[in-house]
Amino acid sequence: MNNLLVLIQCRDEVGLVSNITRILASHQLNIIAMREFVDEEEQRFFARISCSGHIENEDVLKIELQKALPQSALIDVVPRADKSIAVLVTKEFHCLSDILIRNYFKTLGAKVKCVIGNYENLKELSEKLDVPFHYISHEGVSKADFETLIIEQLDQYELDYIVLAKFMRIISPTFVSRYKHKIINIHHSFLPAFIGASPYQQAFKRGVKIIGATAHFVTDDLDEGPIINQQTIHVNHTYGAKQMAIAGREIEKSVLSKALELVFDDRVFVIGNKTVVFE
Repeated sequence: MNNLLVLIQCRDEVGLVSNITRILASHQLNIIAMREFVDEEEQRFFARISCSGHIENEDVLKIELQKALPQSALIDVVPRADKSIAVLVTKEFHCLSDILIRNYFKTLGAKVKCVIGNYENLKELSEKLDVPFHYISHEGVSKADFETLIIEQLDQYELDYIVLAKFMRIISPTFVSRYKHKIINIHHSFLPAFIGASPYQQAFKRGVKIIGATAHFVTDDLDEGPIINQQTIHVNHTYGAKQMAIAGREIEKSVLSKALELVFDDRVFVIGNKTVVFE
C-alpha cells in the first residue's frame, strides 16, 4: 500500500465532500484521515485527505476531481515523500544548526540539498553535517547580480522550498516572484516596533514583557507575508538584553521548526495573505 495526500482548495458549495469521497472510493483509495475547513467570508473550501492504496495514474484522479469540483479548483495529489530544500544564512547559527541536526538524523521531513551563505561563518558547521555550503558574497556587487548568483546556485538543485534561516538580506520582488509561496522566513515579532539592528537591545531598553517570533511565507511586503506559525513567551525586569537575545533565539528556533514541520507535511494552504493550517 502506498500513502498519498489529496489537497484541495476551491469555491465552497453543497456536496463537495460527498463528491470527493465517491471519486476516491472509485479508485480503491481508503481515507485514513480527512480535514476540511470553509472560510465563510471568502466562501472557500479547503481539504487535506490522507489516503492509502495504489493508484496507477495520478493525473486521471486529478481530472476526475476537477470535473466534479467547482471551476478553477486547485488540486494536488502528493505522494508521501520528503521535500527538498535549500537554506540561506548569514552569520547566526541557531536556526541552521537545528535544521541540520534534524536533517542529519532524518527527522526534518525534508532533505537539505545545500546551504548558501553571504558570509563563510557557517561553512564548517554545514560541512561537518554533510551538507554542501556555497559562499556567495553580497559585497562589491549589485543586489541584482548577488541574487542572480544565488539563483544560479539554487537552479543546480530540484527544490521544493527555500528557508531563510536568519538570512539578513532583503530580497527583491523579482526573486520572490520566482519562488512564490516557496520561501519561508523567521523573524522576531518586535517588527515593526523594533526594526533594524539589535532588536533585543531595543526591546530591553523599552522594558518589554513579551517576546516572540513569527514564521511566514515571503512576499514583496517585508515581513508581512502569510503567517505559518507564531509563539510568544513572557519576560520580566530580570532579563537583560543578553538574556532576551538568548530567549529570543530559542523561540525563533522553535517557531521555525514547527512551521517547517507543518509545511513539509503539506498542512498549510495559502489564501491571499493568510493561511489555513491543519495542525
